[in-house]
Amino acid sequence: MVYRAFFDAVFSSMDPEKAHERAFAAVRAGRFVTRVAFKQTRAPRTVMGIEFPHAFGLAAGFDKNATGVPGLLALGFGHVEIGTVTARPQPGNPRQRLFRLVEDRAIINRMGFNNDGAAQVASRLHRLRQTKVGRDAVIGVNIGKTKVVEANDAVADYVESARLLAPYASYLVVNVSSPNTPGLRDLQAVDELRPLLAAVKDVADRNPSGRVPLLVKIAPDLADVDVDAVADLALELGLDGISATNTTIARPETLLTDRATIEAAGAGGLSGPILAERATEVLVRLRARVGDQLAIIAVGGVTTPDDVRARLAAGADLVQGYTGFIYEGPLWPSRLAAAAI
Repeated sequence: MVYRAFFDAVFSSMDPEKAHERAFAAVRAGRFVTRVAFKQTRAPRTVMGIEFPHAFGLAAGFDKNATGVPGLLALGFGHVEIGTVTARPQPGNPRQRLFRLVEDRAIINRMGFNNDGAAQVASRLHRLRQTKVGRDAVIGVNIGKTKVVEANDAVADYVESARLLAPYASYLVVNVSSPNTPGLRDLQAVDELRPLLAAVKDVADRNPSGRVPLLVKIAPDLADVDVDAVADLALELGLDGISATNTTIARPETLLTDRATIEAAGAGGLSGPILAERATEVLVRLRARVGDQLAIIAVGGVTTPDDVRARLAAGADLVQGYTGFIYEGPLWPSRLAAAAI
């Protein structure tokens, strides 16, 4: 409650991206670790052949460049999914590209995969893996398409990222569901997705230090029939799992924020509690479709300990959050980790 009051008084009036940068700098510097007391939760579970300290982790988007993994783990996350990383460095979309819907505890972003590029992130992960924390850490790597790359070259672009990053990844996630890279979501169509996933899987399977598990991340805006089609494709190709779901392009009427503010924010992916219902529907549908053959990471609208418990009960193997971290602060990961048992 103290952090929420601080957020409402200070961060809510600050440019959202600047607030994120300052908070993340504090995490990287370890400032919260010495000031925040929490009970380190351990409820180990093995998913995709990987032992996770517990089921709750940080979704992709917060630490795009793998610059803050130790500090994030120290706050209580059981794993950190970095990225989205693209083969080439890119600045992302023009600012302002991050907007808060404070009444809804939600965010609209059109960041556009701003990141340092696969080679630099791989170098950073290599150095991290030489440390004690880095060797023990469960680090997922989320990869996406470079914006300037044409659709017919997308497979090669993803393969390059996978080649560079797989040696340092606990698992890889192919992101074809962000709304902020033109044409990216078209890759969710099965005919487009099959050669892409097959090519990345070949890289992951041939990783010199051992096979790396591979997942695909899908949007909540897919029709049910398309969710089924992706699930069937993941089974056909022998993927390890599906991450469900990314942000939504919808602007539900049930949002509390006034429509003028929402419209002023413009295009981008919406995240926050408003996403929970659809994300859970997709989770339940996927679990019914794939049985116990694939792992499912539940993402989207995870804000409270009850949300974590509900997703696990609905069939998730792992649960991730992001937007709740922005609004709830450094005690939030450990609170949700305690529910991930």
